[in-house]
Amino acid sequence: MSIKQYKHYKLQRAARGAVAVEFALVLIPLLILALGAAEFGRAIYQYNALVKATRDSVRHLSQFKPTGIGNYDSVKDEAKCLAVHGNIDCAGEVLVLGLNRSMVEINQKTAGDPQITLVEVVIKGYTFNFLLDPRKFLPGVSSEDLIKFDDISATMRQL
Repeated sequence: MSIKQYKHYKLQRAARGAVAVEFALVLIPLLILALGAAEFGRAIYQYNALVKATRDSVRHLSQFKPTGIGNYDSVKDEAKCLAVHGNIDCAGEVLVLGLNRSMVEINQKTAGDPQITLVEVVIKGYTFNFLLDPRKFLPGVSSEDLIKFDDISATMRQL
């Protein structure tokens, strides 16, 4: 091996450690960005699930007249179960972690010149639950900085 080849080999060998250190330094911010993007995607997915659950619940209520059925409160309970569990029996797991029946409100109102009854289902006070809670890792993040969804509502005409 010539001197020139030896110097080139020695330089290559020394550079291997530098590349590993640079990779380690760049890997940390890249992982933070990737996990942040994944959590943001989860938040959008959960919001979409809540919107669909609200719409399904109000669609269920719109099929019944509030005065034409004997026990309209049981239909309201079914609609709340539909919004939280995805079925009218309240069986199985909740659709979105942290959602409960007390967050679901059902409102009715009449409107228009020919009177029509509108029914509205609202999910209030839902806060997104992080897989990796940023309050554990970032010192300046408080409970007020978490993602709190606005009220999610759907309104339909009742029979």
